[in-house]
Amino acid sequence: MNSDERMKLTDENYYSEQANYEYMSVSQYKEFVGTYGFMGCEARAVAELKGEYSEPMSTAMLIGSYVDRYFEGTLPQFREEHPEIFRSDGMLKSDYRKADALIDRVEKDEVFMDYMSGEKQVIMTAEMFGTPWKIKIDSYIPGIAIVDLKVMASLDDLKYAADLGPLDFVRYWGYDIQGAVYQEVVRLNTGKKLPFFIAGISKEDPPDYDIIHVSDVYLNEALSNVELNMPHVLNVKYGREEPTRCRKCAYCKKTKVLTAPIELSDLMMKV
Repeated sequence: MNSDERMKLTDENYYSEQANYEYMSVSQYKEFVGTYGFMGCEARAVAELKGEYSEPMSTAMLIGSYVDRYFEGTLPQFREEHPEIFRSDGMLKSDYRKADALIDRVEKDEVFMDYMSGEKQVIMTAEMFGTPWKIKIDSYIPGIAIVDLKVMASLDDLKYAADLGPLDFVRYWGYDIQGAVYQEVVRLNTGKKLPFFIAGISKEDPPDYDIIHVSDVYLNEALSNVELNMPHVLNVKYGREEPTRCRKCAYCKKTKVLTAPIELSDLMMKV
């Protein structure tokens, strides 16, 4: 498919099945490959692309989405999409009231709001590593910065990663991958390599928040890893190779079919 035949992305179709099939995204890439904190599963990724499976939204995810949509300026649509988190009087249910508290706190900080003052939800596409990519930037300040909003349980609790030891949340959850891809797509579109920042907010009481610069040292390494993985990812995505099952995720458990007994030692392979 040449670029003239490829669908043109809009806010309305950006997350559609067709868009996800024609374009690669960071979230889709991580579904295939995983991160230190998130196990990828090729079988699950393919099932999601076909519309055969979707992960349910957790309370934590809904709180993060609420804050995202506030800064995006699309809270009215979010209310229509998720009436289950609101009471009959229109107020947030108790489990979700934290979202308003997070917003109230960071809105009082001038530096935080400056970084979140860019153009919202900017869509860009570019050809990279044998496939078209799509990105949607939370706050794009042309010629100055790329900013992505993240709502986390904590900003400074370190997670353990095998072979690396304690790791910050940025690399643990693969947000360096996101920064790397966003930076390169922007460069290919504008000719400018902009710094990537995370506008992080914690769900603690009181919430913590920071503007975190993810240096090019981390982004360059992440982008190199993406380039190495893409040939296999594309072969699986488009059916040239069979997807492997991680055997641990909800999708694999839900679709599990026994073919033979396992050995006791095989249980250790699942750890």
